[in-house]
Amino acid sequence: MKSNTYFKDSALAALKGNWGQAVAATLVYFLIACAVAGPGFYMYVSLAGLSDPDEILEAISPFFTYSSGSLLLEVFLLFPVVIAYLNSFRRLHMDGDNQLVKNTLDFCNYWNKVGAMVLMFILIFLWSLLFLIPGIIKSFSYAMTPFILDENPELSPSEAIHRSRLMMKGHKFDLFWLWLSFIGWGILNIFTCGIGSLWLNPYIYTATAAFYQEVKADYQMNGGLD
Repeated sequence: MKSNTYFKDSALAALKGNWGQAVAATLVYFLIACAVAGPGFYMYVSLAGLSDPDEILEAISPFFTYSSGSLLLEVFLLFPVVIAYLNSFRRLHMDGDNQLVKNTLDFCNYWNKVGAMVLMFILIFLWSLLFLIPGIIKSFSYAMTPFILDENPELSPSEAIHRSRLMMKGHKFDLFWLWLSFIGWGILNIFTCGIGSLWLNPYIYTATAAFYQEVKADYQMNGGLD
């Protein structure tokens, strides 16, 4: 397994000259995520500082009106956008495709993307019921699923998740260590009120795409399928 420095340097090399597109794609992704999460944020703000039961009920009632629609938007809009957004950086790193905004809105293989995200959410949730740690471990085990599904549209959601599990065998801590290496940038990002995420997210996800290439090569070398 290559070092974190290799993955991060590889990410910076891919992003060089493409930061404008990377920031724009991240902004598009954030706007969609915020729009989908709007009802939940509205409820949180409405409840702040309330103590009277009648006032709380009055504040919550609009949330129930919109919550079903918000859940549907999350499943059928945000979930496939998450996969497309992550793969925009994989395509940049692997193929030099710098159409990041366009690729973030790529809805090809739509139903498999929705199915994979829903299945991952259910599996991680069920593992988390055992205790928090198993859920976290499984989230790392399934982390390569979005990349696998985009590269292999013929796979079903369960097949993509299974392949991710095989790829990440022995590499879950490696991914954790890679993401942990960005903690300094994450702390600095707090002082920008989150604006720095427009640059930090592309950096992290392009490094993760480089990591994916490494674990995929290791998986194939040990007899895995293309």
